[in-house]
Amino acid sequence: MLKKLIATGALMATVTGFTCTSDGTEGLLPENDMWIPKNSKSANLTMTEERFNAVIDKVIKIYEPIIGTFGATLTVERNWEDGTVNAYASQSGNNWKIAMFGGLARHQAITEDGFALVVCHELGHHIGGAPKKKSWWGSSSWASNEGQSDYFATTKCLRKTFRAEDNAKVLANMNVPSTVVTKCAEQFTDATDQLICQRGAMAGMSTAKLFQNLRSSTTLPDFDTPDTKVVSKTDHNHPAYQCRLDTYFAGALCNISEMVDVDQDDEAVGVCYRASGDQIGVRPLCWFKPE
Repeated sequence: MLKKLIATGALMATVTGFTCTSDGTEGLLPENDMWIPKNSKSANLTMTEERFNAVIDKVIKIYEPIIGTFGATLTVERNWEDGTVNAYASQSGNNWKIAMFGGLARHQAITEDGFALVVCHELGHHIGGAPKKKSWWGSSSWASNEGQSDYFATTKCLRKTFRAEDNAKVLANMNVPSTVVTKCAEQFTDATDQLICQRGAMAGMSTAKLFQNLRSSTTLPDFDTPDTKVVSKTDHNHPAYQCRLDTYFAGALCNISEMVDVDQDDEAVGVCYRASGDQIGVRPLCWFKPE
């Protein structure tokens, strides 16, 4: 978990290159000094403790039994009082844990859907599939890497979470860019699938703006300006925030059903994949190097 240093003025951050670690010492965000207590003037007042718990509940209701099929028990730490702006996953034997913090939920950039995406990202470290992040001795660890956990969040987890909801009503309160509406309509013929695609993309924009704030950047993440970087090998660490938005959007656009599972060893299973002939919805090359 990140160092809990209280910032009384503007939110400040120190960015490192670490990823979520198997012992839970690094999280969704690189190590940072952000701290948003309940009484902070910068807190998002629409995120109450009740909503914090409700968002977690609706995702966990779906994934707790799924984790059980792996022979593990899911434990959720609900740290509403804690001002930490992060979230993490860890494993100890068959006890698989995610930890969610009130500070992250209270960040101005985070919407309820954005917070649901964070829950999904942390679950993704446990079951999000290949590629896995590397251990210190070079072999693959139990944890899906950062980019894959992002991709799992919108290809699988958010879709299952949003499937039974009134997506049109939720989206009525959002200003969805025309690019998102058009591309979702091109990828999906079913109206519900189109709306879920839009919600997944907008949840990704919420968290991408959080990452932008962490970097103290004035350049907004944008659906129309994808990251042009092409990696020579898969980056298992935290990608740049535009690259992460590209990953969320790609996951939202992938037209493989959320009921088709990913594989923990084979990166081509259950996802849109270039070698399978897919052009849209594939993991961006700004962090992903296909095997």
